[in-house]
Amino acid sequence: ELEYIPAKLQIVRYVQTVYECPKCKHTDHPFIVKAPTPTSLMNHSLASPSSVANVMYQKYVNSVPLYRQEKDWEQMGIKLSRATMANWIIRCSDDYLKPVLTHLQQKLLERDILHCDETPVQVLKEEGKKPQTKSYMWLYRTGNDSKEPIVLYDYQPSRNGDNAVNFLKDFKGYVHSDGYSGYNKLSGITRCGCWAHLRRKFVEAIPTGKAKDAPLTNAEIGRDYCNQLFKIEEDLKDLTSEERFCKRLELEKPVLEAFWCWLDSLSVLKGSALGKAVTYAQNQKPYMENFLLDGRCSISNNVAENAIRPFTVGRKNWLFSDTPKGAKASATVYSI
Repeated sequence: ELEYIPAKLQIVRYVQTVYECPKCKHTDHPFIVKAPTPTSLMNHSLASPSSVANVMYQKYVNSVPLYRQEKDWEQMGIKLSRATMANWIIRCSDDYLKPVLTHLQQKLLERDILHCDETPVQVLKEEGKKPQTKSYMWLYRTGNDSKEPIVLYDYQPSRNGDNAVNFLKDFKGYVHSDGYSGYNKLSGITRCGCWAHLRRKFVEAIPTGKAKDAPLTNAEIGRDYCNQLFKIEEDLKDLTSEERFCKRLELEKPVLEAFWCWLDSLSVLKGSALGKAVTYAQNQKPYMENFLLDGRCSISNNVAENAIRPFTVGRKNWLFSDTPKGAKASATVYSI
């Protein structure tokens, strides 16, 4: 059998003894000795490294909102308000985690391949904005370069592409993203499109209720072209980047040429689902073959979407951030 032993709380009191020399205190050089004590995490606070780490872990790993944690603390015998826990997160993220984040950002910019994504977040008390207005959590992560991955979140009040420009300042390399035009503001980089997004457009255009023995629709043909590319990528995943580079040119280049020729031959309604898929593909064409330039590049931006998923799962539970400081602290903790 598996026995579960619940956590428990204990109050630790530090008593510091101070000694004064009775003879020296009447001279110009009084002598005082203090017993050493541990440095407190935050002055005049009950917070300890273990308690703050648990609050962060519960919110950002287990997606437990602070109001639920407040009830858990109360059941264990202590009244700890959600405002106090929020202050713990903000203070400790600034004092202890932000320097690590700054260092990781410098290391991230030294890499050659990055993936980017962004998702909305609601911040209630942001100056000059209504509570219902969308703000955004941006994500930047390293690619398949055989080094330790770095995944960083960055909170910004808007979806303006200048946010990516400022975060990726002086970066030169390959940037994978979805079709959002804001990434076009990045200069000195090679932008790589996402075939998973393009495939999704064709899948959404497949008519429902289609008979099994009916001929393939154009949406299904477009999807199958994408499937061919992903199947080849699956077969090449264990190769070195140099081998993958050569094999892609041999196996995928013909598929890509056939796809673009087929796409140009179509005549579709622009407002239809298929029309939107075709327009999206044609608009993204300048970026969709750039993954062939380097064997370390990826055919999709799925690693970024997977990396941002913990945030989106948490957002379903805690719904919003109260202040921009809280949103920035959340970005820092999620990054760590």
